[in-house]
Amino acid sequence: MMTQDELSLWATRNGWQMMAGCPSLVKPGRPKDAIVRLSFKVTVVTLEVRKATKWEKIASAKYEDVSLDEDGERVLGLGFEKVPSISMLMRENRDAQVFSKFGK
Repeated sequence: MMTQDELSLWATRNGWQMMAGCPSLVKPGRPKDAIVRLSFKVTVVTLEVRKATKWEKIASAKYEDVSLDEDGERVLGLGFEKVPSISMLMRENRDAQVFSKFGK
């Protein structure tokens, strides 16, 4: 089981950034355009993908059904497997955050 705070912490450590109150992944090369986000409700968290101008729900799960894998790297139970490129997108977002710090 994971809480909203634990999911937010995991997300920010893995390349997600807070946009409009939601942990979000941005489109490579367009850092202001979120294309994947986690939307938190009172009892559930929803994985959403932006299609054109609207957000489409990919998966939703109760917090009690969401957990980390044995290595503490991947979130289980939230439908990440339905977005095949999410691992690559997370890596690109994390790398962009790391490299942006070098320029400062």
